[in-house]
Amino acid sequence: MSEYTVAVIGTGPDPANPTVQGFAMGYRHAEAYRNDDRCRLVACADVVPENGRAFAEEFDVAADHVYEDYQRLVAEVSPDIVSVCVPPAIHEDIVVGCATSGAVGAIHCEKPMAHTWASAQRMVQTCWRRGVQLTFNRQRRFGKPFTEAKRLLDEGAVGPLRRVEVGWGDFYDTGAHTVDLAGMFNDEHPAEWVIAQLDYREEDLRFGAHQENQMWAQWRYENGVHGVLSTGEGSSLVDAALALHGADGTIRIDVRDGPMLDVRRDGTRETVDVDGETMHGTPADEGRFGSQLQDRSVGSVVHALDTGEESPLSGRIGLNTAEILFGGYESVRRRARVDLPLDVDDNPFEAMVADGDLTPEPADD
Repeated sequence: MSEYTVAVIGTGPDPANPTVQGFAMGYRHAEAYRNDDRCRLVACADVVPENGRAFAEEFDVAADHVYEDYQRLVAEVSPDIVSVCVPPAIHEDIVVGCATSGAVGAIHCEKPMAHTWASAQRMVQTCWRRGVQLTFNRQRRFGKPFTEAKRLLDEGAVGPLRRVEVGWGDFYDTGAHTVDLAGMFNDEHPAEWVIAQLDYREEDLRFGAHQENQMWAQWRYENGVHGVLSTGEGSSLVDAALALHGADGTIRIDVRDGPMLDVRRDGTRETVDVDGETMHGTPADEGRFGSQLQDRSVGSVVHALDTGEESPLSGRIGLNTAEILFGGYESVRRRARVDLPLDVDDNPFEAMVADGDLTPEPADD
């Protein structure tokens, strides 16, 4: 069994007080590495020195392996795996910097993937050219409500998939999970077009990025399956967090005022056991920094590094989701359907705010 050295870039602040400005995901990554016998956490970096020192104390990182500059860390430590847990706007700089250093074998980055479509593509292309494994922490793929739903779908419980509906969260931040899961349920087929509209009347900044208040989006995959997302005031359009409509029935995940997973077909409804797991974690999560889903995510990263197999968290698969997200925002900007592949490089939503096309009321401090 191989042992991999690990470093965390972006430890974050006190994990006991997570906010949308800093969620301390570095602690959640580190906890998962600590729980994996194949990994040894050896270094960390954070631009706030006291954050790095507190993290090092929790995870027994040597004082001389606590850095403010991630480039020094990579050059001096040469970790096998690096977790990048910084805001999306700086993912590209750090991921590309690690990939081109020649010192890192795998990069496991937080979601959302990137702040712009160009950044998302550059990260994946650079890592592919350099032979560096790149994954993104879409850990909900390993939650039992989702894996059981996928099993039922693959077994034909509701017939061929026709449409995935999303009625939870938002488009960019939570959508990095929900649209990703829609892709998983549809066997990772890319989308061929997307059309969308949004409302942004009250400023909402999450991890440095603007986040709309309400979103409606529809997209069609190349195999003819449709995706629909309705959030904010429109979330009640879908009677569950996600609904998978097949030719012969529907699988629902986190049903409103209902079970975590059920199947409706032939006029009947069957609740499916998921061992007490939810969309967010497991019954064994108490006393942890994060969910056991993080352990499963890291396990996938290490398995891929061990075997050379592609992880379901790979950057290549992640581009399918990122293209829908940025394509949806571009549809809002164009006021039209956007046919893919996407032919813009920026973040259309951020550009509309910067240009004054969207003018939300400033948030209270």
